Amino acid sequence: MNVRACKGCKKLFNYIMGQSYCPACREKLEEKFQEVKKYIQENPGVHIQDVSSACEVETSQIRQWLREDRLELTEGSPIMLSCDGCGAPIRSGKYCEKCKANVSNGFKDILKSNAPKAPDSFRKKEDGGSKMRYLQ
Repeated sequence: MNVRACKGCKKLFNYIMGQSYCPACREKLEEKFQEVKKYIQENPGVHIQDVSSACEVETSQIRQWLREDRLELTEGSPIMLSCDGCGAPIRSGKYCEKCKANVSNGFKDILKSNAPKAPDSFRKKEDGGSKMRYLQ
């Protein structure tokens, strides 16, 4: 059993995985998230401090939701995040589309280079050696 103190209310709870919040605080945080999401959708172009004061949520929590890709800023929003890879402005997440593609392609190249080769006995032979044979 993994027991931890909740980041929100400081009560002890049985930690399973994810953030260190008890179920009650996690539910309250999710309600706040939905409130912030709705506020941003209804007020395009709003600044992060306005969202924070209107929804009574810390700006750091809003930025965390943006970095986790749970929230996305509207087009033309004054709030801009920067890509961790190249520094380009982004609306949510940690990386821009270009950096995501570069990382993905890098992983694919690594997987291809480390892929095990099939033994010669499993490869098809040109002379029809891959056909099924029966014992008599």
